[in-house]
Amino acid sequence: MHRLQMLKDSFFALDAIQRQLVVGSAVAAGAILAYVLQKRRQLKSIPVGEGWWRAGEKQLSQDEMIYPFQVQTSDEEIKDLHERIDRMRYTCPLQDSSFHYGINSSYLKKVVSYWRHEFDWKKQVAVLNKYPHFKTTIEGLDIHFIHVQPPHRENQRVLPLMLVHGWPGSFYEFYKIIPLLTENHDGIAFEVICPSIPGYGFSDAPQKQGFDSLAAARIFLKLMERLGFPKFYLQGGDWGSLITTNMAQMKPQCVKGLHLNMFQSRNGLKVLLTIAFGRYLPFLLGLSREDVRRYFPYLEKNLYEILRETGYFHIQATKPDTAGCGLNDSPVGLAAYILEKFSTWTDLKNRELEDGGLERKFSLDDLLTNVMIYWTTGSIVSSMRFYKENLKTNIEKRIDARTGIFVPTGLAAFPGELMHCPKSLAQIRYRKIYTYTFMPRGGHFAAFEEPQLLSSDIFEFVKKVEKF
Repeated sequence: MHRLQMLKDSFFALDAIQRQLVVGSAVAAGAILAYVLQKRRQLKSIPVGEGWWRAGEKQLSQDEMIYPFQVQTSDEEIKDLHERIDRMRYTCPLQDSSFHYGINSSYLKKVVSYWRHEFDWKKQVAVLNKYPHFKTTIEGLDIHFIHVQPPHRENQRVLPLMLVHGWPGSFYEFYKIIPLLTENHDGIAFEVICPSIPGYGFSDAPQKQGFDSLAAARIFLKLMERLGFPKFYLQGGDWGSLITTNMAQMKPQCVKGLHLNMFQSRNGLKVLLTIAFGRYLPFLLGLSREDVRRYFPYLEKNLYEILRETGYFHIQATKPDTAGCGLNDSPVGLAAYILEKFSTWTDLKNRELEDGGLERKFSLDDLLTNVMIYWTTGSIVSSMRFYKENLKTNIEKRIDARTGIFVPTGLAAFPGELMHCPKSLAQIRYRKIYTYTFMPRGGHFAAFEEPQLLSSDIFEFVKKVEKF
């Protein structure tokens, strides 16, 4: 009996120790969870900051008026272009090389012949001016934007929407989607604002080092404030995706919703687990069949394809001024550099074609108008510097990379985009995803390629945000 009592006492003592361990572990886990939640609460926005990008000291006062602007050209400008085109020296392409070595010079000759003898720049300038253009000075730079209001209709809600382009695009990418966005959809229409990123097109180029996506985001927030919009929607792809994301991080109280057609997650354990096991255990990691179809061929077979398509990235992130010298001096060189991206970034399979598939989605007038915006403004070098400024340090360690996005977000996943990001990974960074759409077709230049698809997705996203 005494031995039995000792065993009972030992059991109860061990049970008490276990209970203490369980309670202690729970307390520790709770403390860790509370700390994580506290850190998350602390990083719901990032500082807006301040800047001055014109050479010299910051001016204490600056003109904040908004002025009408028109795109202009001259006979002298066109004559100079034609003379430079006529002096172009071509290199014969390798046999059967298609677009694997870059733009095929045989096809380039056809494009340049059209440019020289049929393309009407004066006519395209008139096309550019069909929407109202404006300029205003922010942080020492003249910022260009177009501002399009929808027609007045009874019982229509008008919501402000800023569209932000990327490289090597321009505000012109949105000319086909603007009339769709200003239409009435179930009582909603958009008032559209399309700025040019500083250093691109008709916006002044920064004259000091350090102008990155955070600086662009701050300037565009100031633009929306100057236009009188306390709350608004944002949409972007390429650099526009990062800039609009930064805007939502800086002033989430102003951003009613953020819609993106290019987006990435943040590196971490879930990403590693998805890469390692997602193909075999997709549902445990929140992956759909379509995610598996789009994501894993890229990881397992096509990682080299991404490396083949990012040589420009390394050049522009390190020595943009060197490469930019030739592009800023030769219109044909500039066209070759830009048009090749519109081929491969629309669909990597276009590299198999001698004409790069360029005219499957775009007209030569549209492509050359975008090139001419870079050429006539001499902005190719300053646009390339944007890579250098954003990648001087590890972008993954910037404050915006460590801060979640808490505004309502809509994501449109186009199959031709260079990188696919599943919703389960996008949620690591974008915490309030209202819509996630697998788009049936289209690539990197969504508004330019598939304006109907993109506009429909934007409307569906905004309707959901407005409803809830």
